[in-house]
Amino acid sequence: MLAIEIREPGGPEVLQPCEREKPTPAAGEVLAEVKAAGVNRPDVIQRLGLYPAPPGASDIPGLEIAGVIVAVGEGVTADRIGEKVCALVAGGGYAEFCTAPIETLLPIPEGLSFAEAAAIPETFFTVWSNVFDRAGLQEGEAFLVHGGSSGIGSTAIQLAKAFGATVFTTAGSDAKTAFCRELGADFAINYRDEDFVERIKGETDGKGVNVVLDMVGGTYIAKNIECLALEGRHVSIAFLTGPQVDVNMMPVMLKRLVMTGSTLRARSNAFKGDVASALKEKVWPLIEAGKVRPVIDSVFDCRDAAKAHTLMQASTHKGKIILSFEK
Repeated sequence: MLAIEIREPGGPEVLQPCEREKPTPAAGEVLAEVKAAGVNRPDVIQRLGLYPAPPGASDIPGLEIAGVIVAVGEGVTADRIGEKVCALVAGGGYAEFCTAPIETLLPIPEGLSFAEAAAIPETFFTVWSNVFDRAGLQEGEAFLVHGGSSGIGSTAIQLAKAFGATVFTTAGSDAKTAFCRELGADFAINYRDEDFVERIKGETDGKGVNVVLDMVGGTYIAKNIECLALEGRHVSIAFLTGPQVDVNMMPVMLKRLVMTGSTLRARSNAFKGDVASALKEKVWPLIEAGKVRPVIDSVFDCRDAAKAHTLMQASTHKGKIILSFEK
């Protein structure tokens, strides 16, 4: 099969097409013929040599796929062959065939293309498990997500709004803030021109937001603490500017804040299955009704994975970047 491998740690150019043996599904897995795969920030970090695949996972990058089931492992009924699915995987997505555990499989929402379906798993699983499960965002609360025009950001804006939150977001240009408002953000702040802490305090009469989803880290951690309301919850899912921070913990104590974080890739299939079930029940109807949608910036031929990673690192995209394996 055709696959895109990381020849060695380095820049986008180390992503090279190659021939690999087609994988065989293990017990509790299916083999999917991949039609499209999502490109995510963890793929870039893996390519740089800073995020190795977990034990037992493929060294081929790619954490989300959409395609058709072509074979099943022990314990999976053969009648599933032919199903069109999207799936969260621990690796191996940048290939014509990829195995996936049955727990993370979801039917492609009605009306979506393979490319659109491949834009769902990583971001929707991440947002649901962190914003709604871990941070417990409720209807009527205020929510802040940084990087609102990213894949995670565009998903978080839509889901938070759909479930009744007031949504704040930050982005790095007027075009990106306009894009965020189109997605449903109540307040989209250009962090290059405006202090988001002061803006949020002003818009909330000094109360602040109830939940922050942070991918930036660094100096943003202290700013986020300033933005949080009493009993606020702060969730870290990435550290684009670094994990080492100098933070005054007094506000954390005085405001009774919860500071937490998580990663998704290494979690158990049982955990991911619980998230998948929640998404199917609570989010799939919103997607099929057109109230929430995966947002795609660009679709690249799989052989142009290096170009896709270059775009990802430039951070000029709005929404998801997808690799197509459709012939």
